[in-house]
Amino acid sequence: MNTRAGKTFRGLIHVKSCSCRDCNASNNILEANSLSRREFTLAFAGAVLTMLYDVKSAIASPPQEVEKPELTIGFIPITCATPLFTASINKFFDKYGLKVKLRKFSGWAEIRDAFISGEIDGAHLLAPLPIALSLGVSGNPIPTRLVAMQNINGQAITLSSKYRGKVKGPQDLKGMVLAVPFDFSMHNFLLRHYLASAGVDPNKDVQIRVMRPPDMVAALAAGNIDGYLAPDPFNQRAVHEGVGFIHILSKELWNGHPCCSFAVKEDFSKKFPNTYRALQLSFVEAAQYVRKNRQAIVKDVSAREYLNQPEQVVSAVLTGNFDDGRGGKHSIPDRIDFDPYPWKSFAVWILSQMSRWNYVKFLGDPKKLADAIYDTEGVRKAMAQLGLKAPSSDYKTERIMGKTFDVKDFERWKQGRI
Repeated sequence: MNTRAGKTFRGLIHVKSCSCRDCNASNNILEANSLSRREFTLAFAGAVLTMLYDVKSAIASPPQEVEKPELTIGFIPITCATPLFTASINKFFDKYGLKVKLRKFSGWAEIRDAFISGEIDGAHLLAPLPIALSLGVSGNPIPTRLVAMQNINGQAITLSSKYRGKVKGPQDLKGMVLAVPFDFSMHNFLLRHYLASAGVDPNKDVQIRVMRPPDMVAALAAGNIDGYLAPDPFNQRAVHEGVGFIHILSKELWNGHPCCSFAVKEDFSKKFPNTYRALQLSFVEAAQYVRKNRQAIVKDVSAREYLNQPEQVVSAVLTGNFDDGRGGKHSIPDRIDFDPYPWKSFAVWILSQMSRWNYVKFLGDPKKLADAIYDTEGVRKAMAQLGLKAPSSDYKTERIMGKTFDVKDFERWKQGRI
């Protein structure tokens, strides 16, 4: 970590102790020390700009000879990681001079801890996690660079079969026990926003439990939870097993929302700039391949070393041709999609929700934080190198559950005045 930035961050925040059994993050709240709002904002901005300058100076021209060819990358066995699997299977990593070993983890707490400790060089991470790590929500700040998005969409709210025909909207979820894969996940923030849109208090009117994705179907079948907002293939797997139904796809809440990303530590991107660039090119090319060859890759990514799921289940997710468990059959090709472009508006919305639900008290400029963490410029350059058309802007207006979100709306969304 840059020394100046690190000292500034540690002087601005205090992390309360945590009592969450699984993720060790539920009750962590960042608070400004005894600085004025203006002092905090200016100091925070200075720290972020220092990080940004250092990272940008490291990402230069496309990689020539990579400095660190042998890498270990962590992943969770969910369809969101399909570009990572494909980059390995189809040797896109090899194409750019990398020899990558993939390491499977069962939950986000485990992969986060391995990332922090340096057991792995990079990780498939939930889109909000690079922000949480950089802010030090779970401990010391770990400046993190989001290399590329792994996927957009790709989630759903799945409910126990006993509720079939009884749930029409978020108001009907009141009193339920619902699982999410991690506190710092789009699943958690989308679920909370969905509930709040109908006046259901996610902190009082339901129980939200953190649970490893691979454990969710069994917990649903056993009656330990009533449902979950989770990544696939576990929504479709519940339908396949006859224990649940898909209540609503996450793309119906926010079409094109971020889900998972690939990230490395900031100091990795500085120390190994060619390696960093090779990773970025690998993911961008893999994402493009996946979008064009969904059915063709089903067998490979369903294998034991990757998803370890029935091909029928994986095919339903990747192609978007699926049963919903209520008797409905659908064809939604972008049920999950693979756009690597990390819009910085994603980061600003995520930060607004981290603040809204008291995971962090943020007084700085969210755009400066987004600039420091989401490498939009790098992905744009990689796409151009590969002959792909990339957006020319870093931000866009989002449509979320019928409401418009623009970065200028940050404070309003942060306060829940939507």
